Amino acid sequence: MRLRTWGVLIALCTAFCAAPSAAFALPPVPPVSDAAQAAGLVDVRTVVPDAVIDLRYATPNNFVGVPMYPADARCLVHESMAPGLAAAAAVLRQKGEVLVFWDCYRPHDVQVRMFEAVPDPNWVARPGPYARSHEAGRSVDVTIANASGLVDMGTDFDDFTPHGLAYATEGVSTAAQANRARLRDAMKAGGLTVYKGEWWHFDTSDAYQKRPILNVAVN
Repeated sequence: MRLRTWGVLIALCTAFCAAPSAAFALPPVPPVSDAAQAAGLVDVRTVVPDAVIDLRYATPNNFVGVPMYPADARCLVHESMAPGLAAAAAVLRQKGEVLVFWDCYRPHDVQVRMFEAVPDPNWVARPGPYARSHEAGRSVDVTIANASGLVDMGTDFDDFTPHGLAYATEGVSTAAQANRARLRDAMKAGGLTVYKGEWWHFDTSDAYQKRPILNVAVN
């Protein structure tokens, strides 16, 4: 987990410390797998180059307590979601902020393991015979960072308490409520809507349509 933390710090420095010039050009994003490409998935860094990728499910720092993705997991989203994320990132960039991605496309088998760990559909989506939301690459879990680090949102990721609700007020400071609203506004500019049960979760307009299960690896 320490190595992953260093990776996040390096990503933050890349986003905020380096002046935009050829000397500090970001490395090219490797192409996605053939299976991912066939499913219409893209690496989010191709449309949000300053994105900070901190996939919690590739570490033990998640509600299950063990890694559920390989260490080299990538933040993949469906290509239809990419323009909205680019628009949201552009809004935040004007304010000196960047998007931090905690989860993107999620394989079906991981969703099954999550529900086995927390079999409560109020907090973890019950896996079914179709791909929706994260399983379809049409939902992301995100927050905001600036040059000082993560912005205060009142809770950490996957906070399974009422404080984690998108519009929670009790137990959530006024500043954190304003930060959540700023994130919602930026994502709304890209046509993405918050899930009321989780302040960090955002969907495309068609995220919950029934689609075939992808079974695409995240690396």
